Amino acid sequence: MACLERCRCCADSRRHSSILYNILRSEEREASPAGQGPRQGLASRGCPCGTRRRVALRSPQVACKAASAVLVKTLRFVQNVPCFQELPLEEQLLLVRSCWAPLLVLGLAQDRVHFETVECAEPSMLQRILTTRRQGERPPPRGPAPGRPHRGPDGGGPHLPSAGEIQAIKGFLAKCWSLDISTKEYAYLKGTVLFNPDLPGLQCTQYIEGLQREAQQALNEHVRLIHRGDEARFAKLNVVLSLLRSINANVIAELFFKPIIGAVNMDDMLLEMLCAKL
Repeated sequence: MACLERCRCCADSRRHSSILYNILRSEEREASPAGQGPRQGLASRGCPCGTRRRVALRSPQVACKAASAVLVKTLRFVQNVPCFQELPLEEQLLLVRSCWAPLLVLGLAQDRVHFETVECAEPSMLQRILTTRRQGERPPPRGPAPGRPHRGPDGGGPHLPSAGEIQAIKGFLAKCWSLDISTKEYAYLKGTVLFNPDLPGLQCTQYIEGLQREAQQALNEHVRLIHRGDEARFAKLNVVLSLLRSINANVIAELFFKPIIGAVNMDDMLLEMLCAKL
């Protein structure tokens, strides 16, 4: 079975005269930008098809329940920050909508939530070509563009996360666990993530920037006091923050909330939870 599903990146040297090969090549030439071959750049990086495989949770009920509990705890933490409560509701919503996913992943790390995934079968390239041609459409790309919402094969529905995206989440969790981050350090990291002054539409930019600076200063002072022998720890914790930028909120929603809630609008759910007494 594994041989049958071997990626096309490794199969160019075989069956160049087959009908399927010619169909695939013609489709790729149409989709590729002018002057750029369909496989340009892949040789130096190696075949990426393994990280593009679509995956789902092995035990969705257990993992989704744990993630939902972490989300409730995360929003309760946000609500209990006095400086956050002093902001106008519109500012609060902007901040929460932009950072709920990285805050949730930090919460998963803090609570040491483990989860496993399994590979899901996707329609073969031939099935995709025949289906889209029957509908008079061009075949969609195999993977979503970075930062774009995940879409299904028909372009309208959600798309399962890829193995590469799950690896990014698990890599982040492993990094946090290797550092043995304390409760206070997690709190300061969450404050740094929450008070992001660079969001478009914010009115209290200077105030929020000051809050972020205070969170970073408090983290630095705590590290120097508790970890005097580890001068690089503050830098390591900031590396953790940088890793959060690779976490896609759409991936988190699809992975942990869609299996039990369905097609959920996270903005609406966050507003409801933020206005509730958790």
